[in-house]
Amino acid sequence: MLQLLITYALLGGVAGILAGLFGIGGGLVIVPMLVLAFEWQGMDPNLIMKVALGTSLATIIFTSVSSTLAHNKRGAVLWKVVFGIAPGILIGTFLGAYSAHWLPTDFLRIFFIVFLYYVAWQMLTGKKPPASRTLPGSAGMFGAGNFIGLISSWVGIGGGTLSVPFLLWCNTTIHAAIGTASAIGFFIAVSGTLGYILGGWGVTGIPGPSLGYVFIPVLLGIVCVSVFTAPLGAKLAHSLDTNKLKRIFALLLIVVATRMLLKQMGVM
Repeated sequence: MLQLLITYALLGGVAGILAGLFGIGGGLVIVPMLVLAFEWQGMDPNLIMKVALGTSLATIIFTSVSSTLAHNKRGAVLWKVVFGIAPGILIGTFLGAYSAHWLPTDFLRIFFIVFLYYVAWQMLTGKKPPASRTLPGSAGMFGAGNFIGLISSWVGIGGGTLSVPFLLWCNTTIHAAIGTASAIGFFIAVSGTLGYILGGWGVTGIPGPSLGYVFIPVLLGIVCVSVFTAPLGAKLAHSLDTNKLKRIFALLLIVVATRMLLKQMGVM
């Protein structure tokens, strides 16, 4: 148990830095690490992915606040955009998270693996949508929020890998896109956590104490460290050229995704 607590604390530190550095909420690291840890603990295989996703989103409630405050001090959070997209985010994320209870575990695993490969490709190629338009109106923002929230709920992230490209496409500067994505991540995390709590309420086999699919000891272990490292990541985002770091992180994602794929295929 001590070894697991140390693992969760270290994981929280990395997640916090990533949340501030890339605006991704850290879920891309947290989910596969939790899957691995839960496998070691002997958790029911049918519950592992859902508990990992629900717990990951719960941690992002705290990391997103810490990261957002750090970005806001630098004037990099566009609050009008945040509140404009929030209604769509809240509804899309909740529906996605709540529906995850009825989705097959294999679907969630494969969906997560494909998403990891997509993010890695995006980071390695440096593909960015051209800043070819302005932000859409209320209906467009609602639709974008629904899509970002739904996908984020099924991969346990704060949505930065989707909201940052969307904001860049809408002619937002890179620093403002990252800072704003951190704030959007808070709404994703709150709504997604509620969905996984209600969806998993009464499910047997989840280690206690827990709230639905949110494993409380893991949540506390990660959060205790991540809230302190998120501001460091935000500071680095404004002082470093993150291109090289993104490529290294992309290679890590490929390794993680490949391991999960081999495990899914029964090779490992």
